Amino acid sequence: MAKRDYYEVLGVDRSVDEAALKKAYRQLAKKYHPDVNPGDKEAEAKFKEINEAYEVLSDPQKRAAYDRYGHEGVNGGAGPAGGGAYTSDFGGFGGFGFEDILNSFFGGGMGGGAAGGSRYNGPVRGDDIRYEVRLSFEEAAKGCEKEINLVRDETCETCHGTGAKPGTSPQTCQTCHGTGQVRVTTNTAFGRIQNVRTCDACHGTGKTISDPCPKCNGRGKVRTSKRRKVKIPAGVDNGQIVTIRGQGEAGENGGPAGDLQILIAVRPHKLFKRNGYDLYIEIPVTFTQAALGSAIDVPTLEKPVRYDLPEGTQPGQVYRIKGQGVQMLNSTAKGDLYITVKVEVPRKLNDRQKELLRRFEESTTGREYEEKKSFFERVKDAFNN
Repeated sequence: MAKRDYYEVLGVDRSVDEAALKKAYRQLAKKYHPDVNPGDKEAEAKFKEINEAYEVLSDPQKRAAYDRYGHEGVNGGAGPAGGGAYTSDFGGFGGFGFEDILNSFFGGGMGGGAAGGSRYNGPVRGDDIRYEVRLSFEEAAKGCEKEINLVRDETCETCHGTGAKPGTSPQTCQTCHGTGQVRVTTNTAFGRIQNVRTCDACHGTGKTISDPCPKCNGRGKVRTSKRRKVKIPAGVDNGQIVTIRGQGEAGENGGPAGDLQILIAVRPHKLFKRNGYDLYIEIPVTFTQAALGSAIDVPTLEKPVRYDLPEGTQPGQVYRIKGQGVQMLNSTAKGDLYITVKVEVPRKLNDRQKELLRRFEESTTGREYEEKKSFFERVKDAFNN
């Protein structure tokens, strides 16, 4: 999952001072502390996220790296270099690939050119952004357009992503000579070990900027907040993700932008329940409607439809109305609507109504009730056996 912006996590802007940063951190840490929210996994995750953000932003050096390079600047760079890939002289590759072995000895990437390290300072795709959008039941079923406040990094228009002041260019890092990584050799009792790490001087980019861009402060990206409309297709369901390509965080070194992921959260409906593209509804009818049959009005997502309830309908019986469900994603077809009959028995009857029901009961022979007849036959068989 894409990481959220650390400033956004703590609810502060990029110009926040140390005191305000600490105040914001303490308030959030107190709110989401595990002791205050025992057993709450969501609160626990937020507490960890808050601590991670504060750990970076409260450290001047880490904060400067984060402001300049984003998450890559404090995560040790891309690829295995951040974790310290190594090789040794006594056999075994320790779980690292052959290309990592060559990188350790020769400082270059396979097929990366003479400068090497292309996997570290080459184009890097931007992070994805995940944004939750809450929809009504009808909006999810029919599709809609929603406006969101999109906060993201965009390529700086002043320096075109180089991070350098217009008229100047980034220079090859003198510490790693443009590879984006440095090697440290250590002699141990087990042999000589070469540890490959991300270059601290250029943070793995292979370039340093002596005269940074005044607009982006050398990051090559600027933080923006814009209102934009996103189209939600008909048929989405709770928990699904709608992906909008190239609308995420800006990439590094000319890399493509990440994606905008819209996480769908659907509010429940008062009448309908949904399973896939099918809808389910419970319809109350009188016992005379169930016994004699009746035309009933059934609600749908569009308008009520008339359904002819057959005579002899039993409580709990389910009928299907084709094509009255939810529109399928990327299709004009629809699911079905299933109605469950709930036979309602009157609670209060006057004397005349009671007398009529008694006469009706007396007029029956028992053959009118299939379930009742079947039940007593099963009882008889059970005792005879």
